Formats: sequence, structure tokens, C-alpha cells
Amino acid sequence: AALSTLTRKRGAATYAQTLQNIPETQVTTLENGLRVASEESSQPTCTVGVWIGAGSRYENTKNNGAGFFVEHLAFKGTKQRPGTAFEKEVESLGAHLNGYTSREQTAFYIKALSKDMPKVVELLADIVQNCAMEESQIEKERGVILQELQEMDSNLTDVTFDYLHATAFQGTPLAQTVEGTTENIKRLTRADLASYVDTHFKAPRMVLAAAGGVSHKELVDVAKQHLSGVPFKYKEDAVPILQHCRFTGSEIRARDDGLPLAHIALAVEGPGWANPDNIVLNVANAIIGCYDRTYGGGKNQSSRLAALAVEYNLCHSFQTFNTSYSDTGLFGFHFVSDPLSIDDTMFCAQREWMRLCTSTTESEVTRAKNYLRNAMVAQLDGTTRVCENIGSHLLNYGRRIPLEEWDARISAVDARMVREVCSKYIYDKCPAVAAVGPIEQLLDYNRLRSGMYWVRL
Repeated sequence: AALSTLTRKRGAATYAQTLQNIPETQVTTLENGLRVASEESSQPTCTVGVWIGAGSRYENTKNNGAGFFVEHLAFKGTKQRPGTAFEKEVESLGAHLNGYTSREQTAFYIKALSKDMPKVVELLADIVQNCAMEESQIEKERGVILQELQEMDSNLTDVTFDYLHATAFQGTPLAQTVEGTTENIKRLTRADLASYVDTHFKAPRMVLAAAGGVSHKELVDVAKQHLSGVPFKYKEDAVPILQHCRFTGSEIRARDDGLPLAHIALAVEGPGWANPDNIVLNVANAIIGCYDRTYGGGKNQSSRLAALAVEYNLCHSFQTFNTSYSDTGLFGFHFVSDPLSIDDTMFCAQREWMRLCTSTTESEVTRAKNYLRNAMVAQLDGTTRVCENIGSHLLNYGRRIPLEEWDARISAVDARMVREVCSKYIYDKCPAVAAVGPIEQLLDYNRLRSGMYWVRL
């Protein structure tokens, strides 16, 4: 019994100590405006990456997909290291190289032994400054991307979210997909891709982030050696402008009765990254929770919507989301259901939204806050997640927000705040709706709109 008590006390203290003992994120800005940020630990490995404030939101209808295309070409060789030489150099380190493109960010990162950090920075610097973009590689990757686009069409969840952006932000860059259209991928030229890089890969919009067994001073010295040449200024006629993307309450329906299941997403406009309401909305989403038939569990689950889904066989799965961008966002839910369960699932989901606005309880908020804390601490698992956290935070917030500060913000949330903030974003708002598959039973938009408020007598 004494050992059990000791273990519990040690575990309880560990959470608070963990938040307080996380190494400080050190940030240095080079003369050209590029930021170098790192968190040093005793790990034998490190993850180093370059995060760039560029993505499909900075593209137009003619070059949409250019950023995704450039990401594919980035690992196919540089002007100094042809394709095979680049691959051999990475493999000789035993390193893992990866990258991604989103609507507002592009990232290239490498995980390797800590002692190889200087070589890793050199490789990353070569990628962002000297991508070869050989015609033969462009044509090869063009075929690869076109094949990927065909495969993406079979992922109905991704298709639904692309439709959701298209209807919520119609007529603006956020409506575009990250991957671009098939027509664009077929016609983009080397000049188009080079123009995209010259326009957006600028030092003030770049962060060199590192986590693991890395000395910040050494990282800065290596960055000065290899990244000081990244241009600081834009060409006068090519300054990227972040166009405001106005939210529109509307819908897209892609009916296909040949599909077995319906995918439906409903969202209202959410806040941008830096808005403090995000914490409260994340607590609200944690109250609703998520569900999948493969999880198991019964009708006694803490999530009321999950319990209803089990008891009445409402849907195969549902998830909530709070997707943020620089100045706007999407707050909503997505579910997959049988054709004849669409109406019931939507009714129950919208009722949960109304309950968040009017009758959230303190016990629900306490449980949701514990869930968020668990997810927050999970960010500490591995150098790659920490590195991504650093890079994204500096682009989104201008600084790395410590977990201790996140914990304080979560602790400050109570049921009253959840009701007020949810009412601000959800109650009597026009939603955006995207639906794919056998969706005949999905109610008319005006009926869905009427589910965004309660009439009380």
C-alpha cells in the first residue's frame, strides 16, 4: 500500500514537473531575417527542419499546385548534388528525410544522429536554395503527382474536407486544394515552379527549427554558414499578399448512390491561430469527443454523442475539428454513416452543438480539459514532434508558446466560458456543408440552418 501511494504521488508530481522542466526554446534571428530556434535535450538524435510560410493559400488559379510540386522535387537533387548523389548522402547518414505542404506552410525536415547536425543543416540549406528542378525530374514527378491525385480521389474523407474548404471560402485562395488540379499539374512548367520558389522562399518567412541533442550556438553558427544567402527582400513586382478569405455559409453536395457510405462535414467559421478563443473551442470539441465502431466501448461512454451513436447505431464514425489559419478557421464535425442514418446523426450532432451553447456542465469541462492536457504532453514524444511544434509555432504565433502557458490557459476555462464562446461562433450562424456519397436523405440546407438555434417557448 505504501509503495502504491508513493507511485501515485510521484506520478502526480511528474506532470507539473514536466511542464516546468521543459528546456527553453532559444531563438536567434539572422541578419537576413531567418529565425533559428531550438530546444536542446540529452537525446542522441535530433530533428532539424526548415518551416516556410508558404502554401496553396499563396497560389492562384493558374499556379495552384506549384508548392506541392516543388515539395516533390525538393528531394530529387540540387544544383550541387544531383539526384543520386543527394540520396546517397542522406542514406550514408542513416537519416530520415520528409516534408509536407499545407495551405499556409511548407516544411522539409531530417531526423539523424545529433553529431550529424551540421551536415543535416547543409543538406536542408541546399534544398531550399538550390533545388535543381531538372526537366527530366519535373516530367517524372508530374506523372507521380497525377497518380497521387487519382488515389486521393478514393479517400472520401479528404475529398469531403476539400469540398468543405471550397464552399466555405469560395472565390478565395483557401478554397483551393493543396495538391492543385489535374489540369494545373499537367501544364505547370519549370518557369512556374522557379517563380514560386523565388517569390515565397524568403528568409523572413523561414524558420530553421531543431530539437534533440543540438547546441543552439552551434546550430546558429552552422545556419550563418549555409543560410545567410537566403534572400531577404522580395522583388517589387512579386510581393506575396495574404488575401483575406471570407467565410460563406453554403453547401456542396456530390451525390453518388454507388458508394456504400455517406461522408458529411458541417462547419462554422472559427478563429485564427492567435485568437484565445481557440483554447475554449478545443475544450468544446473534447466534450463532444470522437467515435469509431472499431474502438469498442458501449453506451456508457463519456461523450454523449458517442453514447447515442452506440445505442441507436447512428454512424460508423465521427470526429470534431478546429482547423485554424492566419485570420480565420473552420470549426465543425465530420461523420460517416449509412444512407438511412444521415438525418438522425445530423440531428443529434447539431443538438450537441446547441447543448454546448446553452447547458455545458463543469464536470464535462473538467474531463475535456484533462483530455487536452494528455494530448498536449503527448507532443513531447520524440524529437520530430517537438521540432514541428517549434517551427509551426514561430510561423503561427511569432514565438514558441511553452506548455506551462498552454496548461494555464486550459485551466482557466470553465463551463460559462464554453457556453459563451460556443454561442459566439455556433449559435444562429450559417454553416458550410460538404456531403459526398449516397446523401439523398441529407436535409435541405434551410432545414440544416434551422438546427443552428433552439426556439424556446
